[in-house]
Amino acid sequence: MALISFDDFLNVEIRVGTVVRSEPFPEARRPAIKLWVDFGGEIGERKSSAQITQHYQPEDLVGRQIIAVVNFPTKQIGPFMSEFLTLGLHDDDDNVVLVSPDKPVPNGARLA
Repeated sequence: MALISFDDFLNVEIRVGTVVRSEPFPEARRPAIKLWVDFGGEIGERKSSAQITQHYQPEDLVGRQIIAVVNFPTKQIGPFMSEFLTLGLHDDDDNVVLVSPDKPVPNGARLA
């Protein structure tokens, strides 16, 4: 594991946002869901995809707060442009479980 400085950590914009829209992403190479997330006034709404189909259905994600890195460059994922990186953890079966706050917080709040 490489060590980083605290300044390195501060350069990563890890923010909370609320899923406002989600839908299946059948064109993806691996099963995924498209997400549109509201990160608040400063950042606004952004879109991405996440390989989270084992634990989540698109209709269950709307209204849920998630944690994401919002300062990576955009990335082309098949026919879809990803504008943030959704954060999650792998369970015992190597499926992704979303990282989210356990209480509501304002959209755009930064991980402290």
